[in-house]
Amino acid sequence: MSTILLVDDDPDILKLISLRLTAAGHSVKGADSGEKALAVLAASRPELVITDLKMGGMDGLTLFDEIRKQAPTLPVIILTAHGTIPEAVAATRRGVFGFQPKPFDGKHLLEQVDQALRLSGVGQSEGEEDWRRDFVTQSPKMENVLHQARLVAQSEASVFIQGASGTGKELLARAIHRASRRSQGPFVAVNCAAIPENLLESELFGHRKGSFTGASYDHKGLIPAADGGTLFLDEIGDMPLALQAKLLRVLQDREVRAVGATQGSAVDVRVISATHRDLDAQMKAGRFREDLYYRLNVVSLALPPLSERREDIVPLATHYLGVTAARYGKDVRAMAPEGLQTLLAAPWPGNVRQLVNVIEQAVALCTTSGVVPASLILQALKEEPAQLASLEEARGAFEREYLVRILRITGGSVTRAAKLAQRNRTEFYKLLERHKLEPKMFKPEKG
Repeated sequence: MSTILLVDDDPDILKLISLRLTAAGHSVKGADSGEKALAVLAASRPELVITDLKMGGMDGLTLFDEIRKQAPTLPVIILTAHGTIPEAVAATRRGVFGFQPKPFDGKHLLEQVDQALRLSGVGQSEGEEDWRRDFVTQSPKMENVLHQARLVAQSEASVFIQGASGTGKELLARAIHRASRRSQGPFVAVNCAAIPENLLESELFGHRKGSFTGASYDHKGLIPAADGGTLFLDEIGDMPLALQAKLLRVLQDREVRAVGATQGSAVDVRVISATHRDLDAQMKAGRFREDLYYRLNVVSLALPPLSERREDIVPLATHYLGVTAARYGKDVRAMAPEGLQTLLAAPWPGNVRQLVNVIEQAVALCTTSGVVPASLILQALKEEPAQLASLEEARGAFEREYLVRILRITGGSVTRAAKLAQRNRTEFYKLLERHKLEPKMFKPEKG
């Protein structure tokens, strides 16, 4: 069942369209203003947005522009009683999926809704959730990245993944491979920074026996090993310039020649690359080829750091606690509340990888059953500062983001959220009203 966000400041229209969409099998979330719609989007990601064009405050096109910043692939249909051909053309040129006049034709609207959902990848049964099995998330930012990944997986386009160390670049590459038509082929991962420069060419392209001192046998190479599947080049920014030129030739000619070979052999690979480096700076400094960059960066995906998806910290910690406890044969099923607070407040420079290491160390050292003591979490975090900004420090540009995060963490519980923010309920409700945030938006949906 797809979820549709419906935005209209006319309560009658909001109710009428909601009934039509619900009857067609969709789940509908309503908002009576653009500002409130953005608050809903902060709490969860729908598959489609339908919005009125003319509304008090933020209009439909301004709302669309804000949506594009947060979720570029989220389709938007605009409804208006003031529709003209120039308005429709201008809207579609800006990327609006559809434009419906009011009063609307119910059948035509539902047809357009179905088309938008199909093109955005909703309802695809192949692989359904298994392709993204490595990701534990309830973050709209992360969900948006995964949605884009699912869309690009259906193509043969090269994908470039950006993200700090520990954010899960290889996991995303594997997810794209599983969701692609190449899923039955090999997935070969190469860390370009981990292989010594004098061995990298041989490892990638292969070599013939006798081609250099120590080459006592034919070696196939990792690029030919990925034939028919996906080649993941991690830390591509560390590849030497000479090898960059040879890799570009492989991508252009779809042919690889081993070291010492006189002829090349055909190779069919889909390339996904990743780096934590700033390749724009690398190119300006002459350390990375511009032509290779554009060959690799057909579609770019950016993984958010854990500090920008704090609502995922508790689910991730709980998940890896269970996995680690099972592996170590430990009878631990939860963490002390103080330990969870420590995890939520930590800065996480090492991202998810660091969180996994902290949980693993705490479980390994745990001598009690049932609950992991907070002291072990603190010990695992070592000297790293554990400071989350107070509400006063978060005011201004960051106040709304702070409130959104804290409501996600508490599942929409104002009592718990106010306690975490160290504010009384009355003051906390005033803050929510100021940012048009409703606690019910963040409550888990009942299955």
